[in-house]
Amino acid sequence: MNQSKDIVLAFSGGLDTSFCVPYLKERGWNVHTVFADTGGVDAEERAYIEQRAAELGVASHVTVDGGPAIWEGFVKPFVWAGEGYQGQYPLLVSDRYLIVDAALKRAAELGTNAIAHGCTGMGNDQVRFDLAVKASGDYRIVAPIREIQKEHTQTRAYEQAYLEERGFGVRAKQKSYTINENLLGLTMSGGEIDTWSAPGEGARGWCAPRAEWPVEPLRVTVGFRNGEAVSLDGQLVAGAALLAKLNALFAPYGVGRGVYTGDTVIGLKGRIVFEAPGLVSLLAAHRALEEAVLTKQQNRFKPEIARKWVELVYEGFYHDPLKADLEAFLHSSQATVNGEVMLETRGGRVDAVAVKSPHILNAKGATYAQSADWGVEEAEGFIKLFGMSSTLWAEINR
Repeated sequence: MNQSKDIVLAFSGGLDTSFCVPYLKERGWNVHTVFADTGGVDAEERAYIEQRAAELGVASHVTVDGGPAIWEGFVKPFVWAGEGYQGQYPLLVSDRYLIVDAALKRAAELGTNAIAHGCTGMGNDQVRFDLAVKASGDYRIVAPIREIQKEHTQTRAYEQAYLEERGFGVRAKQKSYTINENLLGLTMSGGEIDTWSAPGEGARGWCAPRAEWPVEPLRVTVGFRNGEAVSLDGQLVAGAALLAKLNALFAPYGVGRGVYTGDTVIGLKGRIVFEAPGLVSLLAAHRALEEAVLTKQQNRFKPEIARKWVELVYEGFYHDPLKADLEAFLHSSQATVNGEVMLETRGGRVDAVAVKSPHILNAKGATYAQSADWGVEEAEGFIKLFGMSSTLWAEINR
């Protein structure tokens, strides 16, 4: 295997991975591209990616359906966790691990241990790709964009010129932004986004601008079984298809769009525009149901587990055993997360407006701030004991 000149390139048809093909070929590699279709592209875009691979002269190209895998491998535990990275970002890059799986499978078919990706040396994806590959076996990793940045500080401009000199066109939008799109959502970086300026009109993907939001509000009911979304408006829908449907429903209302600055794995500040209408809506529904059926102690403790799980996935430790340990807790916490949640949007945000579940922790004889089946003495006694420490401190230190 070590003598093979075949190399598998995780390919999206974008600027970076398009550049990688001639770059690798000119260094003696037979380039085999793999596009892991993890949801965010339509049939026309899939056809373009296949055409782009052929135009660039790859030795072979395959497209892999990654929708079911991304639901099972990421969406389910992420929704169980219920936390974005640094409280905001919904981990839209998590399809990278499934892309690695598809590339490794193709490498095994070809009998090679050489894997290539189009990640830069300035970002997080290189860490995710490399650690996922290293966790899976002894492979040679080739990263052309990391190699060229040693000599070229303006890598995107160099990539564009490199392709154009060889007769390969570059899409207009790719000249301004780095765009990543999958079932989870869409991210954009580059251009004015990187300079902390207001995103331009071109920095928009699925989410409609305010002027185009529908007049009528949208209401959708999501059904859950053991914390997993299984139905829309009473109809059973498979996971990946359910998320795709939520994307289509909520994107016209501008739901799930944000501008986010975060602490990257390598220590730089990273700024992106993200759009995740379906995932943000799903998180809102799940959280509303969970808050109603879990105990106070569960609701207080669970975010600590969630934050660590999110950090592991964000920073490349998808295969670390701690991630599996945390998922065992998250899975256990979902035993009573069953029911239906009605979501409503009038544009820009989504709210859980109604919750139905046989597991809601309702007290039979009391309703918060309305009625109680205990008396004045019990309330005063509880308050006295509950606040004893603070009250004593105040009395002694007046």
